[in-house]
Amino acid sequence: MAFRDLIPWSRQENRLPVPVSAERDRDNDTHPLLSLHREVNRLFDDVFRGFGVPALAGFDRAAGWPHVELGETDKEIRVTAELPGLDEKDVEIIVEDGALTLRGEKRSEVEDKDRGYTERSYGRFERRIGLPQGIDRDNGKATFRNGVLTVTLPKTEAANENVRRIPVNGKAA
Repeated sequence: MAFRDLIPWSRQENRLPVPVSAERDRDNDTHPLLSLHREVNRLFDDVFRGFGVPALAGFDRAAGWPHVELGETDKEIRVTAELPGLDEKDVEIIVEDGALTLRGEKRSEVEDKDRGYTERSYGRFERRIGLPQGIDRDNGKATFRNGVLTVTLPKTEAANENVRRIPVNGKAA
């Protein structure tokens, strides 16, 4: 199977009418949009590879590593972050100025004297997550188990008092 077969717009049944010159360019892989797409992908690859830091397992720099999930109930806000290979001593959690900040760093060193090489990697991350008003930051709790950090921030009573429900009507006014 050719790579072109995987692209939806290259299949015969899904093709839109295009000028003959564009059809010829697409068949030669020199279509301007395809070239632009390749150049943008190369640019992003170069930017993230250009700092000389090897990729760290579990950290996706392009997606804003580490992966974070947010959850909210009437009583609390819960933030879960995947931090494989880190210990609780490698992570710092700060609540200030209406934001939760997660910071950390990962260091790794592998040495193989039989083969005569040493490999080191280092990476830092910082994620800032905006918080709504009415968070009780003094009673926040954090747990770290099996590479997963869970931060729980309870809401104050004032946070629940300011909530107003708006009814949804099915008919336009």
